[in-house]
Amino acid sequence: MKKLIFLLFLFIGIAAQAQSKKVIDKPTIVEASCGECQFGMKGKSCDLAVRIDGKTYFVDGTTIHDHGDAHSEKGFCNAISKALVTGEIVNNRFKATSFTLVNEK
Repeated sequence: MKKLIFLLFLFIGIAAQAQSKKVIDKPTIVEASCGECQFGMKGKSCDLAVRIDGKTYFVDGTTIHDHGDAHSEKGFCNAISKALVTGEIVNNRFKATSFTLVNEK
């Protein structure tokens, strides 16, 4: 019986882990901005975030300061921009392997 319970918990853990990871291996355009200022996320300071399929994620692999002045008129704290990204969502964070701002016309 103990083995059965152990296997059940192991299966649940593996299934939960698989659901918390999504790979974006083809360059995809997403919305990017300050998570706290523009997306209403809870945090301690201005941090870069992306919105993918209607859900927001803080970004690892690049920072809000790597893409200009966040507090300028078109900066991440004052506007939502488009970015071309690759990476993966792991534990509700977007781990960026590439992140390039897209100039809107």
